[in-house]
Amino acid sequence: MALADTPEPLGGASAPSWRARILSLGSVPPPALVVLGIISVQVGAGLAKHLFDRLPPSAVVSMRLLTSAIVLGFLARKALRTVLRDHSRSSLAIAACFGLALALMNVSIYQSFARIPLGAAVTIEFLGPLTVAIVASRRPRDALWVVLAGAGVVLLARGGTEGLDPVGVAFALLAGVCWAAYILLTAATGKRFSGTTGLAFASIVGTAVVLPAGAASAGAAMLDPELLLIGVGVGLLSSVIPYSLELEALRRMPARVFGILMSLEPAAAALVGMLLLGEFLTFRQWVAVCCVVAACVGVTRGQRNPPEAPEA
Repeated sequence: MALADTPEPLGGASAPSWRARILSLGSVPPPALVVLGIISVQVGAGLAKHLFDRLPPSAVVSMRLLTSAIVLGFLARKALRTVLRDHSRSSLAIAACFGLALALMNVSIYQSFARIPLGAAVTIEFLGPLTVAIVASRRPRDALWVVLAGAGVVLLARGGTEGLDPVGVAFALLAGVCWAAYILLTAATGKRFSGTTGLAFASIVGTAVVLPAGAASAGAAMLDPELLLIGVGVGLLSSVIPYSLELEALRRMPARVFGILMSLEPAAAALVGMLLLGEFLTFRQWVAVCCVVAACVGVTRGQRNPPEAPEA
């Protein structure tokens, strides 16, 4: 998640030892942190897809959101105690909409994962942040990147023996719309809540919406210790770990460079799908992934301050 709050070191704290510096994230180059975050997100998605044989996607989403809500809620526990008292109804409504967008985004992309390859789903979903970046840019030449990205999606979704499940494509497109809304609501929430309080509140709202449906669809299987442990792993890999890595990277690198590196996510998803799930894309589908990645890089390179695009 590309939330660029960069807290300063605590005053009066002694300088860390050389050993602590080596073991800290600060010793890792920022591009490596971004790449590790991308890999973490996609490995988490692959692990989630492995669970679909034993749990419905809605239950896996519930586990992921519950894990991130618990972690974020713990970190922001002091501010959350008075969040209803300290913020207006309009601010709380925006944060609640933020949580609903988060929940629907995750439900949609997991439903897409259940029907089409991981790389194809993430590539189509990436149209959401790409659209936000292009609208914010308003440069005529960005129309070329729109055409390139559209050509990539057409190549992915084209019918025939190698075509994708249209329902899976529709869910990926819905996830992209939710991702775009998520980006806009991130900015609106960040203006009204300090630190991670808004994100924690939104995560709790999203979890509260999804958890009943997930529990009802999975039944007693959701309480299986093994499945719960894997679900926690999905939540850590897909949300908590990449958020920490990307936040540290944003402290030490320009947002434009960060956006370019994040554009590699569809290709990373395709590689993880191939290595972990045995989902081999056709040559045409790889060309489609490259078209969308190139469009994302092209849009981001021309911007001084591109819109932040948190991970789905």
